[in-house]
Amino acid sequence: MTPLAAYALALGDDALILAQRLGEWAARAPQIEEDVALANIALDLLGQARTLLSYAGALEGAGRDEDDLAYLRDDREFRNVQLVELPNGDFAVTMARQLVFSAYQYELYAALEDSVDETLAGLAGKAVKEVAYHRDHATQWVLRLGDGTELSHARMQAGLDQVWPYVDELFDPAGPTSQLPGVAADAATLRPAWDRYVTSVLTEATCHEPEPRWRSRGGRDGLHTEHLGHLLAEMQHLHRSHPGATW
Repeated sequence: MTPLAAYALALGDDALILAQRLGEWAARAPQIEEDVALANIALDLLGQARTLLSYAGALEGAGRDEDDLAYLRDDREFRNVQLVELPNGDFAVTMARQLVFSAYQYELYAALEDSVDETLAGLAGKAVKEVAYHRDHATQWVLRLGDGTELSHARMQAGLDQVWPYVDELFDPAGPTSQLPGVAADAATLRPAWDRYVTSVLTEATCHEPEPRWRSRGGRDGLHTEHLGHLLAEMQHLHRSHPGATW
């Protein structure tokens, strides 16, 4: 797979897996409005994933389309960061994950708007607007929970503590990016703006930035938590049970 195809695949996997996770909140969120909001965010991410996986498949030139890449790969073939595969857990955990990831995606797509690759730049121009809403949605919940009651504050801080070991992996230099100057976004350069935004939110929410004792590694190389296998088993079951079926 070419560096550009690998890069598109990694970003597409991030969006696909998080879309699946957020879809699990349907009919389970704390409010009806949240059922709708999280479902819409999941659909935005799914749209991003479809574009990126289709592009990766076309660049690969092996005849695989978006469905093949989504449904016919095993967990070791996925290149998403480990953060997006974490179980939803407490609602505060989901909101902590959303704040971390949507703030990262916002900086990512803002940078990719200047990509010399027309497909990536075109996707970024649309996606950055979607992700601005995702980021704002997560921000409002972190503020509401963090600066709310004693119980909601404790749960919000616990959610942050749970996801923080997975933050650094977002900004690791990915292998393909070094071979794609002017095309890919250097993840490390996104960190300062991400830090400024997230720190300001946590400060206003009266929460503190956790100091994890360990950090995740290896998602971009196909090393994942046990949770991804369970997620894929559910996501891929229908397609694998009825190969070649059309609707």
